[in-house]
Amino acid sequence: MNRAFRAIVCSAAVGTLALGLSACSEAVDQVDKAVDETYEVTYEVTGKNIDSIEFHGGGGKAMEPKIESVSKPELPWKKTVTLRGIMPAAVMPVAADPEGSQITCKIIHKGKVLEEQSADGLVTAGGCTAESPITG
Repeated sequence: MNRAFRAIVCSAAVGTLALGLSACSEAVDQVDKAVDETYEVTYEVTGKNIDSIEFHGGGGKAMEPKIESVSKPELPWKKTVTLRGIMPAAVMPVAADPEGSQITCKIIHKGKVLEEQSADGLVTAGGCTAESPITG
């Protein structure tokens, strides 16, 4: 009986391991698909006295996106970019003005505002970051 019990436990463990590996393989396939999928977002920045805008423009790796920059942008500023996979959408306007500044940024995907932030003051860095809609 002890030998039969061991055989059943061993068989169950092997079956569970196989099922776990199968589920793991499916998860890897889903991640691979998500990494290759692309999505578009539109960044919008409004305000006054903004010195620069930095944003994820689609280059680089998902967890190490290339940062693009625009100096002395004409406001309101709008840019549509194509991002890939799990790369988050991010835009950061920066201002340093003794008279004060105002910043509002938005990230829009398919007409829906994913993130919106506002800030004002002498030195202002207002940023918006949104999770990739592919991961949600």
